[in-house]
Amino acid sequence: MFSGIVAAIGQITRVSPLAAGVRLAVDCGALDLADVRLGDSIAVNGVCLTVVAQAAGTVEFDVSAETLSCSVGLDAPGAVNLEKALRLADRLGGHLVSGHVDAVGSVLRFAALGESHELVVQAPPALAPYIAAKGSITVQGVSLTVNRVQDTHEGCEFSINLIPHTVANTTLHGLAPGSRVNLEIDLIARYAHRMLGARIHGETA
Repeated sequence: MFSGIVAAIGQITRVSPLAAGVRLAVDCGALDLADVRLGDSIAVNGVCLTVVAQAAGTVEFDVSAETLSCSVGLDAPGAVNLEKALRLADRLGGHLVSGHVDAVGSVLRFAALGESHELVVQAPPALAPYIAAKGSITVQGVSLTVNRVQDTHEGCEFSINLIPHTVANTTLHGLAPGSRVNLEIDLIARYAHRMLGARIHGETA
């Protein structure tokens, strides 16, 4: 489990093919690896991955073909957001994040808005019921608050205000219209929607 508070920006330095997926080598930059062991979980661009090798500031992960098919940013060298898994005693600075990407969205707008930036993302129809104004969503592993939501025939468009700190300390500063991003809906919204659906189904059965 994660909080969506990015601890460091790393770099995928090598992508090696496996029989069904790839192995990533990630230079973890400023991420403190003193307490990281084999088998630990680290979120990479919002995707929960397991440490399979570690040496001198570099960590390796095996990424399955299934994970590659439902996420972006893990199949080529480049900058990635990194967060170690939460301890039970850690502060929850963002929101509960599982590291399981629900869908890939598309950036419609990323532009300066005063001192901040406005980020507008198109989400697919399956995610639309879970995205609400003032609710939480994870974009590329970053916990963010939704400002506005507009339903469309293609799903929904949601707008986020990014403060300068977030832009400077995550890979979100590299986004542009057309960029594809990993999305994870709020965990509580997921269960609330499921429970409400089950209740309605039971009442009408």
